[in-house]
Amino acid sequence: MFPVLVKLGPLSIHTYGFMLALGIAMALWFVARQAKKVGLPAGKLVDLAFFTIIIALLGAKLVLFVGDASYYFRYPRELLTLARSGGVFQGGLFFGVIFALWFLHRHRLPTWKVGDIAGPAIALGHGFGRLGCFSAGCCYGRGCDVPWGVMFGNEYAHNLTGVPLNQVIHPTQLYESILNFTNFLILYLVLRKKKFDGQVFSLYIINYSIIRFFVEFYRGDHPEQSYLIRGASPYLSLNYFQVFCLVGLAVGIAFFCWRRKRGVGPR
Repeated sequence: MFPVLVKLGPLSIHTYGFMLALGIAMALWFVARQAKKVGLPAGKLVDLAFFTIIIALLGAKLVLFVGDASYYFRYPRELLTLARSGGVFQGGLFFGVIFALWFLHRHRLPTWKVGDIAGPAIALGHGFGRLGCFSAGCCYGRGCDVPWGVMFGNEYAHNLTGVPLNQVIHPTQLYESILNFTNFLILYLVLRKKKFDGQVFSLYIINYSIIRFFVEFYRGDHPEQSYLIRGASPYLSLNYFQVFCLVGLAVGIAFFCWRRKRGVGPR
C-alpha cells in the first residue's frame, strides 16, 4: 500500500489521484483512437468524454454525500479529497450517462455508436482507478484466510480510509481491477466485430453489473445501514449497491435485446 506516490516538501501527490488521472487519460486516448476508426469526430468525442468524466465524478461525490450526509456535514473537506476513492461509481455512471445523452442529442451524434466506444473506455479507466483504490487502502475487503489475502500496515492509509491494519483481508480492489481490465478486453474484441449498434455498451452494463454484484460479497468497508438484508453470512446478505447491480443487469439485458431486434441503426 502506497497512499502517497511522491512527496515534495508540503506537496503530496497521492497515488489514488495519479491512478485516477492515468485512467482518465487512457480512456480519452481510447475514445479518440476508436472515433477515428469509425469516422466519428474525434475532437468532439474527446470533449464529450472529458466533460462526462467531470459530471460523473461530481455525481459519484453526490451519491457518496447522500449515503452518509451527517459525516460529510461534519467533515466537508473529505468530499473533495483525491487521496482515496472519489465516490460511488454507480452514481457517477448514472449522472455521466444522463449528461452524455444530452450532449449527444445537442450535437446530433449517433448515441449507440458512441456508446459502443464508451463502454470499453469506461472499463479501461475503471481498472486503473481500482489500482489507485488498492494503493490508498479504500474499498477494502473483509477478513479472510485465502492464500492471496493481503495485509495492510500503513498508518496514514488507515487514518484516511479506515482500512484495518495487520489483518489478512480480501484484495477486493485488485479483484475488480483485474475484472475491469478483462471486461475491457472482451468489449474491445466484441467492438471489432459487433453485429449491431448498442451491442458493446449493453454488454458493458451487463458485465459490470455482474462483476460488482459478486465483488460486493467480499467487501468489508460498508456500514450496516447500507444493507437491505443482513444474513448470517456475507453470502446471505444483500446491500443497496447489489440492488443497483441487479437493476443495471436488467437494464443491460433489455437494451441488448432491444438493439439486437432493431439491428444496426443510425441512432
